[in-house]
Amino acid sequence: MLEKHPCYSAGAAKIYGRIHLPVAPRCNLKCRYCDRRYDCANECRPGVASRVLSPREALTHAADAVRRDPRITVAGFAGPGDPLANEATFETLQLLQNHLPVLIPCLSTNGLALPQRVERLQGLGVRTITVTLNAVHPRVGARIYSFVRLNKEIFRGEEAAALLLERQIAGIREAVAAGMVLKVNAVLVPGINDRHLPAVARVAGRLGATLFNVMPLIPQADFAHLVPPDDGDLMEVRRACGDRVTHMLHCRQCRADASGLLGEEAPARANGCACRRDTG
Repeated sequence: MLEKHPCYSAGAAKIYGRIHLPVAPRCNLKCRYCDRRYDCANECRPGVASRVLSPREALTHAADAVRRDPRITVAGFAGPGDPLANEATFETLQLLQNHLPVLIPCLSTNGLALPQRVERLQGLGVRTITVTLNAVHPRVGARIYSFVRLNKEIFRGEEAAALLLERQIAGIREAVAAGMVLKVNAVLVPGINDRHLPAVARVAGRLGATLFNVMPLIPQADFAHLVPPDDGDLMEVRRACGDRVTHMLHCRQCRADASGLLGEEAPARANGCACRRDTG
């Protein structure tokens, strides 16, 4: 399976592609670096999709994509919200399992809802999961997340960060115990978690993550004023994380509706798309 998954193998990324199915508009937390209000064809960043598809539309879209491009082997769910906060994700996974089982289903999540979803995901054929884990201390997490929404209740500050971390760790443990291959993403936010990421890598490795992916901040939303890390900053953090985990080095921070080989989309700009305009 992994030999045909472009995110889990740099070699596979040169041969095999993926299609992201944007069926999940709702999110259960607010990251301070996330802004999903804007989109254009020249913008490549997580959380961006030209439109949200219904499960049936997603199935048709995936089938058409595979016919057009036989390199596509993976159907990914990465937003524009959190896939596990949307029932449409599970409906689409069921449709793929019934009608397009040739595709490897893959899912990215913030992990808040993961502990209650592992068994259901396993039954729908999901074997690879990515969890975004930006902090392993509530003090740091409170600077990255504005709020967490769980069971219709809003949590803020360190309480929110502690709740999220508790559920991320529980979900990762359950997914690994279920035999899933797990990747951890971490957004490098200069001045906030850059020195903290080695601790995140230690926890990821201890929990059984197969890959650790340090992604540079794309400045927007509450962090629009920050200077994004450059390649040197990324390498310095990766060196500090050491060999506790295997690092993913070929990530392209894909759109929620990306399709084809990694890197085929237009590259992201440091401060978003050139045609982006603030509308208040």
